[in-house]
Amino acid sequence: MHFLETMKAMLVWTGAGAILLFVLMYVDSLFTKYKDFAEVKAGNMAVTVRMIMKLIAQGYILSGSIATANNLLEALVYSVIAFIILLVLEVIVRLLLRYWAQFDLDKGTQEGKIGFGLFSGALHLVGALIITACF
Repeated sequence: MHFLETMKAMLVWTGAGAILLFVLMYVDSLFTKYKDFAEVKAGNMAVTVRMIMKLIAQGYILSGSIATANNLLEALVYSVIAFIILLVLEVIVRLLLRYWAQFDLDKGTQEGKIGFGLFSGALHLVGALIITACF
């Protein structure tokens, strides 16, 4: 019986996690100056790289949340809070880079400059590693 309960829990937790990741990626796309999915469809590799790295970062945060939470709701709440923290940090870093280094991540990424997409995605990954260490 334990095996079946574990399999059922895996399906429920994975499904809930997938839904949350979809919602978080959609919300994230609202904060960019361009339409993420339209850019990906058009073949913009910089946006694609950023989006993939962001998905990996969010997946890593969700994984850490699930590993430390006592129940599904707690894991999802941890992930949402971590997403908000990551979003706020991203906005701050974007503004600082634009102001001090005249380095506009959104503009460069939208223009298809791979380095900009990689830099932006790396910020997500590093943020996810730091945030997840707090769990």
